[in-house]
Amino acid sequence: MELKIKKLRENAQIPFRATAGSAGMDLYACIDEPVTLALGEKAVIPTGIAIALPSPELGAFVFARSGLAIKHGIGLLNAVGVIDSDYRGEVCVGVINQLSEPYTINPGERIAQLVILPVSLIEPVEVDELDETERGAGGFGSTGKN
Repeated sequence: MELKIKKLRENAQIPFRATAGSAGMDLYACIDEPVTLALGEKAVIPTGIAIALPSPELGAFVFARSGLAIKHGIGLLNAVGVIDSDYRGEVCVGVINQLSEPYTINPGERIAQLVILPVSLIEPVEVDELDETERGAGGFGSTGKN
């Protein structure tokens, strides 16, 4: 199976897996000049690419890079970005600085990772009752500490 990727800008970098065992492909900042984020500042960073997923039963998901998050506090604004199979626009990454030290994103820097995952195309059906379970409507923390 192939993921079709189109460069939208000359300086865009095609994502790839850093190792054979990598689940995600690195996404790169396609910016002309550095972007510095202070505590709580956010930015939308373009990648300069568009993708075409080969099936509606697949989705592309943008996850934070653990090194950027742990070492520098750079996370994603929406926790996980979702790219639908019919989207053909530029892949952009919404980032936020969660630590007190400013962080500068440089052109060509790896800013996130793209993971392709299966999605279930389940049809929603309204019902009057749901089947009973042992847990029932027990919410957050209802199953105990362990």
